[in-house]
Amino acid sequence: MMTTPFPKPALRTVAAGAMLLLMGGCASFSRDGGMDAVSDLTAQRTGQDVRLQKANGDNTAAEAALNQLLKEPLTPDSAVRVALLNNRSLRASLAELGVAEADLVQAGRMANPGFSFSRMSGGGETEIERSLMFDLVGLLTMPIRRDIESRRFESAKLAAANEAVRLAADTRKAWFRAVAAAQSAQYAGQVREAAEASAELAQRMAKVGHLSSLDQAREQAFSVEAAAQLARARHNTTAAREQLARLMGVWGEHTAFRLPERLPELPATVRQPGNIESLAMQQRLDVRLAKLDTESTARALGLTRATGVINVLEAGYVNASKSGAPRENGYEIELALPLFDWGGAKVAKAEMLYMGAVHRTAATAVNARSQVREAYSAYRSSYDVARQYRDELVPLRKKISEETLLRYNGMLMSVFELLADARAQIAGVNAAIEAQRDFWIAESELQAAISGSGGASISMVSTPAAGDAGAGH
Repeated sequence: MMTTPFPKPALRTVAAGAMLLLMGGCASFSRDGGMDAVSDLTAQRTGQDVRLQKANGDNTAAEAALNQLLKEPLTPDSAVRVALLNNRSLRASLAELGVAEADLVQAGRMANPGFSFSRMSGGGETEIERSLMFDLVGLLTMPIRRDIESRRFESAKLAAANEAVRLAADTRKAWFRAVAAAQSAQYAGQVREAAEASAELAQRMAKVGHLSSLDQAREQAFSVEAAAQLARARHNTTAAREQLARLMGVWGEHTAFRLPERLPELPATVRQPGNIESLAMQQRLDVRLAKLDTESTARALGLTRATGVINVLEAGYVNASKSGAPRENGYEIELALPLFDWGGAKVAKAEMLYMGAVHRTAATAVNARSQVREAYSAYRSSYDVARQYRDELVPLRKKISEETLLRYNGMLMSVFELLADARAQIAGVNAAIEAQRDFWIAESELQAAISGSGGASISMVSTPAAGDAGAGH
């Protein structure tokens, strides 16, 4: 520590530092906490904005909106609205915005000055020394630190919007699964009724000797299988509803929400591929987030280089007095000497972190292009399959059923063949429901692949032929 007379230029320097310190202390929080940007990004991709409920518990307007939405049968859009209003996991992600903004505000404020006081006495004399120290490195690097934290705040906004867009996509898919599961359960009930009627008739005919034991056992076995299938379908309906309820964040009386009885009809036309890859590069939130992360890492590398050798530099005012002697004023400079650590390891680490960020950004872009191509393939293929079921297979099954009924009325086939055909027709309708559901899920995945953070990998599973339901009869 050095103590020298405190000249006027040094006084001006300390005064300037104190002024900058006060200016740094003026950094404050924004009005919206970043929510406006998150809401805009989400609305551009989902058509729904996002609102963070108040911490003081005064959320009357949000509760009223929630109750109004749940009064009517839910549509995909209204289910998404409920989820964005009420999902607690999304609220937790939005709360992270406040953490990032607090770091930004903190980066714009100087560290508190240090004050030291010492008193020594002996031989009839007393010496008192006082000092006030300021962090000069923190002052000089404040613009860089603010820039870094500003980019991290922007990253937090993108991450929050990404969570909202993902929640919207997941909720839409859950809605389609829930409606399709209810439809399938309804048809499974019809299969069960047909199987019970067939088994009862077989039992009566067996008693009077008009049916073999083998045919009777077949009908009874199918009745048992139909009952098991109905039980599974009912559970799947419950599971699908509960998944939708979890995403919407509802509980208690709100879990009694109503859904339509049928899935939406297929659109008249499909979306053409066009420039979906370049559109994804512009809109994908994970791509934008990766780019921003790379920029933030680059700025952090600049800060590391700036403080790699000298990272402790403090200056301040010193005042000393002794008994019977005039007071002495001066200044003190404290500097960490780079004798053992010249900062080379820190800089090398920062450079490797930057290169890692660059490669992750490139990988994110490559994966995004692949995901959007795969999602479009699933979208278009599922549309073609669903349209074939709707326009060809279901009408064919209906025609076969009508012809079968005519043959039965003409006593050209048995009642068991008629029941088997009815079961096959219901199975065909079930397959059509699943194809229609798969299309709407694929459409949601395509939107996520273009605007969000990517859709899930989709494999189209072949559905057993409807005629298999009546095999053995």
